[in-house]
Amino acid sequence: MQDLKVCLVQSDILWEQRDENLKAYAEKLSQLQTAPDLLVLPEMFATGFTMNAACAEEEHGAILGWMQQMAQQHQCVITGSAMIKDQSAFYNRLFWVQADGQYSTYDKRHLFRFGREQEHFEPGIKNVIFALKGWNIRPLVCYDLRFPVWARNTYKNGAFEYDCLLYVANWPERRSHHWKSLLIARAIENLSFCIGVNRIGNDDNGIAHAGNSMVCDPLGAVIQQLGYHQQGLISTTLESKTLLDWRTKFNVGQDWDRFEILP
Repeated sequence: MQDLKVCLVQSDILWEQRDENLKAYAEKLSQLQTAPDLLVLPEMFATGFTMNAACAEEEHGAILGWMQQMAQQHQCVITGSAMIKDQSAFYNRLFWVQADGQYSTYDKRHLFRFGREQEHFEPGIKNVIFALKGWNIRPLVCYDLRFPVWARNTYKNGAFEYDCLLYVANWPERRSHHWKSLLIARAIENLSFCIGVNRIGNDDNGIAHAGNSMVCDPLGAVIQQLGYHQQGLISTTLESKTLLDWRTKFNVGQDWDRFEILP
């Protein structure tokens, strides 16, 4: 396991203006001084959290193509979610795109009923793990943060299932305290790093977003954070020694309850 260089992108999102948003992100990424290993964008970063089916695209569409281009250009993994039409259904689908153009996906499990998301999207049914530089990373999307069982790490035969939780979000400002508190809690309870990337600005539903993108270490300490309404890039390094030392010193995973998640 090597140290992992991570860059978080906290940005406003123009409502349902895919091409303009992608252009703006490309300009932001041009500011990178050194290539990270992992570059993280917010939930539905190209359109905002819209339920408008006209904003959906097939999986091999402009958004994925742009992500592949950026991953190749910056020689890193890039991740974020988009509204995807898959046959006759719609998904809030997170893409994990590698520098060589290969990619994997995760479909948001918990749909935000207070925004009527469940009336427009189908929920995902599978948890996934992505591998990068010896790290196992579990991706999740926004409202998933409120469901600790779905995010729960496991410990079996001396090994943890994952090393880092990753959340991309459009999380409202009025519940910023929940966002920050839950990210810290997920890191502590799962003996893992936890990354949360959120947008800023107001959407066309009148919802304000404050950002507060952050990285927590396995002890729950916030090691990097973008502040309220702050637009920009911020980089940090996830140190493998911090993770391994804490797991050796305080391995509560040995006493975790065993459970099974049903479909």
